Amino acid sequence: QVQLVESGGGLVQAGGSLRLSCAASGIIFGIRNMGWYRQPPGKQRELVATVPIGSAIIYGDSVKGRFTVSRDNAKNTLSLQMNSLKPEDTAVYYCNIQTFASGSSWGQGTQVTVSS
Repeated sequence: QVQLVESGGGLVQAGGSLRLSCAASGIIFGIRNMGWYRQPPGKQRELVATVPIGSAIIYGDSVKGRFTVSRDNAKNTLSLQMNSLKPEDTAVYYCNIQTFASGSSWGQGTQVTVSS
């Protein structure tokens, strides 16, 4: 079992910045991918950024150039630096990890609210 805990969400004005963090613990073996997803109010969950092993980082079109994802393999943490935030970035942000041993696991989510 893998546990994920997100932190760093909150309320920010448009144009501001926030940094999200995700800490993974438990039986972590054979990581295939780690990433961030978000679910805006009344909408489906969507990709923000994903870091597949051995492949290039993939960003969602709406966050390219504004968000930066980074991963610390030694600490099993994943971060998301969000700059130039817009009201449409308002969502619950979820951390996801995919491993060969445990499949896909999700964190509980952290709320990000961007005011105009």
